[in-house]
Amino acid sequence: MCKNWNRRDFVRAALAGVAFGPRVFGLSMGSTPGSRVSQGHPNIVYILADDLGYGDLSCFNKNSKIPVPHLNQLAKEGMAFTDAHSGSAVCTPTRYGVLTGRYSWRSRLKKGVTYGDSPHLIEDTRMTAASMLKSQGYHTACIGKWHLGWDWTMKSDNSNEIDFSKPIQHGPTTNGFDYSFCIPASLDIPPYVYVENDTVTALPNRTVEGKTGKLLMREGLTGADFEHRDVLPKLTEKAVAYIDRRGREKKPFFLYFPLPAPHTPILPTDDFQGKSGTNEYGDFVMQIDWVVGQVMEALERNGLVGNTLFIFTNDNGSSPNADFEYLAQIGHNPNYVFRGHKADIYEGGHRVPLIARWPGRIKAGSVCDDTTCLTDLMATAAEITGYSLPDDAGEDSVSMLPNLLGTAKGPVREATVHHSVNGSFAIRQGKWKLILCSGSGGWSFPRPGSPEARQLPPVQLYDLNSDIGETTNVQDKRPDVVKRLTDLLQDYVDRGRSTPGATQKNDGEVVILQ
Repeated sequence: MCKNWNRRDFVRAALAGVAFGPRVFGLSMGSTPGSRVSQGHPNIVYILADDLGYGDLSCFNKNSKIPVPHLNQLAKEGMAFTDAHSGSAVCTPTRYGVLTGRYSWRSRLKKGVTYGDSPHLIEDTRMTAASMLKSQGYHTACIGKWHLGWDWTMKSDNSNEIDFSKPIQHGPTTNGFDYSFCIPASLDIPPYVYVENDTVTALPNRTVEGKTGKLLMREGLTGADFEHRDVLPKLTEKAVAYIDRRGREKKPFFLYFPLPAPHTPILPTDDFQGKSGTNEYGDFVMQIDWVVGQVMEALERNGLVGNTLFIFTNDNGSSPNADFEYLAQIGHNPNYVFRGHKADIYEGGHRVPLIARWPGRIKAGSVCDDTTCLTDLMATAAEITGYSLPDDAGEDSVSMLPNLLGTAKGPVREATVHHSVNGSFAIRQGKWKLILCSGSGGWSFPRPGSPEARQLPPVQLYDLNSDIGETTNVQDKRPDVVKRLTDLLQDYVDRGRSTPGATQKNDGEVVILQ
């Protein structure tokens, strides 16, 4: 399902249906013959940007106006996935899926996101990609934006006031990470502190005021060592230092590096302000490209490139805070040709750029048009290391190793489930995408509950092969497809999984039709 990539022909090929064409589906969790990796375990570096658009990268969108030379180089040296999807159209649920291989709507979080003082979301007994890799001999680190809740100690039993002098519980180190240096949530959600290995690095000494627009941040307590504009460089410094340390060791490592950018507040440092030729958002995207370059350089100088699977992707579509109206005037569309944006059930809400590089294993300059979900990291890492996932782990994770190695004989996923900020569902199989709500399920028109949405059919069906912009609802013309995909989604809900294995329980009731 993967092929060589001619950049000049990429957009034309994608819009002609190469990336969205009909397929014969057969689910496979096992190895494709010849796909087993046997020459030791590779290091795994996973960078997850925050609110970056598919169309922001010129290796996916030839009309992008933002220079991203390092990401383009990464794609040239590896594989670009044209049909990759986040597990949700917003932050927290996607991150849950990345680490657990399970759709977040199976957890207690049925919609929305967690906040800086939310309790931990990952269940106490749940295996994560980090804990699995740790059991396989990896050293593991999480550096960046956590946004999955953890448990603060309060100053008293009846108080909502956090005691920042006490360590957190049920954070990264509880979930399989040997080392962590994180911020609690998005860069616009307090408290604004760094937490290293469960301990706040500096107690709050002030309260920052709330701001709106591109500088959006909520009022909140702020650590003495915390400056919003310095967060991305600080996290990058920590990630690079971690790679340098691991470069002196023979033990393989897993670095999960979730960035807080280009999410609001949009704060490029002085070195990048005005450099993109677009706006502050474009400058911040350029800074993300610099971050990727720093990681690439660290791997190079430590002699780790050849034995490292390096994956770059994003947690959902770009946000309107990027200033879509202005960017459109200069010919730049962060969400490419897709309808909608962050939070939406439409493609612009959850179709994301994904690049994977693994020299000698992944063919340089290749492209994969198979549908992929970010929940698939767990099963992929398990297959790479020869680990057999138990039935109660990675319930929605499918190994993409056959795609990475170019040995897949057909699609590796049977279908992929999408989810929006208000809990609306969609299911994708081949060219068909069934949306089980009347509007966007998010922030774009028609918004959930609006008069316009109420006048529309309760479900939407799109043929992405001929209508990638999701403009023509054909649900009334293909009731057979509507029924088949509705039944398949309900089966995934009822079985507590979308992969082969023993039935599992969801955490609470899951209702698929809004």
